[in-house]
Amino acid sequence: MKYFLFLIFGMNFLFAQELTLEQANHLASLPIKCLQQEYPNKLNQLLKDDSELASPKTLHPSFYGCFDWHSSVHGHWSLVYLLNSFKDLAHREEIIQKLQTNLSKEHIEQEMLYFAKPHEKSFERTYGWNWLLKLQLELEQSNEPFAKPLSENLKPLTDLLIERYIDFLPKLLYPIRVGTHSNTAFGLTNAWDYAVFSKNEVFQNVIKENALRMYGSDENCPFIWEPSGTDFLSPCMEEIGLMQRILTEKEFLPWLDKFAPNLCKKSFEWETAKVSDRTDGQLVHLDGLNFSRAWNLYALIKQYPKKFFYLKKIADAHLQFSLPSVVDGNYEGEHWLASFALRTFESKK
Repeated sequence: MKYFLFLIFGMNFLFAQELTLEQANHLASLPIKCLQQEYPNKLNQLLKDDSELASPKTLHPSFYGCFDWHSSVHGHWSLVYLLNSFKDLAHREEIIQKLQTNLSKEHIEQEMLYFAKPHEKSFERTYGWNWLLKLQLELEQSNEPFAKPLSENLKPLTDLLIERYIDFLPKLLYPIRVGTHSNTAFGLTNAWDYAVFSKNEVFQNVIKENALRMYGSDENCPFIWEPSGTDFLSPCMEEIGLMQRILTEKEFLPWLDKFAPNLCKKSFEWETAKVSDRTDGQLVHLDGLNFSRAWNLYALIKQYPKKFFYLKKIADAHLQFSLPSVVDGNYEGEHWLASFALRTFESKK
């Protein structure tokens, strides 16, 4: 009976074109459960000595749940996004209370103390930084009463990370093109969105100058190299997503023709990434890759519908393949795949 119900729920996911309240409640249930769950936990910590040994909650009182720091951050974003999108979201008051607890002024100040350690300058660079700026943007865009105080609490950490970006990017002589956390292109996408929203021209200029330096001359991205075995980001599509943001249409489309000539053909096909074992925390990354491809394809279609309409069936196939797998019970995947699914639906709006 449990398996039969799972199939029904999966089919509801499979054929939905827009995010429904039922799906929103399901996807919200995953970060609700883990937002204040301390263990299991993966600390990405550099220990200077044994004085720095402490529990995850002590080290990161805001972002200690959901297995690791960055997953906690985008778990927070998921819940704020869903609160903003669905007035009738289940457990609304419980979610707000957890957000208010985790994102208190005192807890954010403790997070900043961790970042202030001289040997932690690269902590969560740039993947976690990128997601934190997306959380900041979601809070600042919100019209909900709970959001403004939380955005003000979070802002000092956001400002610190912007300073880190500005300092770091000119030193990064070569982009990191992997399909995992350190991918440079993905690490600049949410950052750019926040720089534009906040009218931070200095930050915009730094991102644009360095993106053009690193990616402006790229040609013929090797789509056939995807996927690597544990990718959860598409190196080719994330680069497209970044350049689509920073370039004008007159600049972007010629660049894209050189960078992804096959993608620009109506005959383009792309097989979804397959997952052999969703209980394996590394192999399940490939569901994330499907979402990464999809959200960037939808963004192309949304901005250039007449030119890239034919990509919709590919984007839909990637979303539909992995969406039914975002289910309760697999902590190796549920704590972050819900955020990736929501990021994909957001790009469709």
